[in-house]
Amino acid sequence: MMQTRNRSPRINHVSWGRLEVEGEAEPYKDAKLFPGGSRDWNWRETGTSHNPGIQIADVQELLDHGATVVVLSRGMAECLHVPRETLDFLKEIQIAVHVLPTQHAVALYNKLAKTEPVGGLFHTTC
Repeated sequence: MMQTRNRSPRINHVSWGRLEVEGEAEPYKDAKLFPGGSRDWNWRETGTSHNPGIQIADVQELLDHGATVVVLSRGMAECLHVPRETLDFLKEIQIAVHVLPTQHAVALYNKLAKTEPVGGLFHTTC
């Protein structure tokens, strides 16, 4: 069993434009979750946009916090892309990655968080 302080926080609720995370007073619109915590996912930090999509720099922070498996959400209507370079990067460093619509990504993330140091990027609109 993982130590509590380094476990990945549970997602308590997801709906359009809203992600409620265990231990956080305010909901997120888009969020990065990782072993030991979470924070707002500001796409401007890495130049992320719907296309080309989730950048290597976006997932690197999850790895820096100790994630050994990564869940990437594509949005509620799967408008957020995940470029081949990002998937190849994770494969090269032997990190398991799951790319799913947000509702499914949340369910898988919560399941993995019970036993794994999981990281996730969650987009709660389109």
